[in-house]
Amino acid sequence: MLDLDLFPGEYAICRLPAGSGVPQPLVDAAASGKPGQAVSVTWTPYETSVMCPAELAPAEATVEPGWRCFRVVGPVNLTLTGIVAAFSVPLAEARVNIFCFSTYDTDYLLVNSVRLGEAIAALSEAGHRLSGDLPSE
Repeated sequence: MLDLDLFPGEYAICRLPAGSGVPQPLVDAAASGKPGQAVSVTWTPYETSVMCPAELAPAEATVEPGWRCFRVVGPVNLTLTGIVAAFSVPLAEARVNIFCFSTYDTDYLLVNSVRLGEAIAALSEAGHRLSGDLPSE
């Protein structure tokens, strides 16, 4: 059983060309340390991927808006296994697509906003505890 915290607001998943620098608004947002907000930048030889609050999506990027971001409440010990499987399997069974990334301390899970209700139901049915900016019933 995991504790998952839903961050407020919508997120975007973005693609920039390989070798792109981090746009300054993202650097400023990350430096602010604003609670309930995450920014992730991943560089590979093929692309630069950015996951960020939708309002910070770089204008020059290919942008997929409309995602919601859960954080696995941690820190989670790096020696633990099955953390991603614990949330991805019930979501796959519910046919909810995901985007996830990990940090040193924990894991993050993004689900499409239009599938948020289904994601919440699947995660709850799997025994996970949900908190944060959950929709009212």
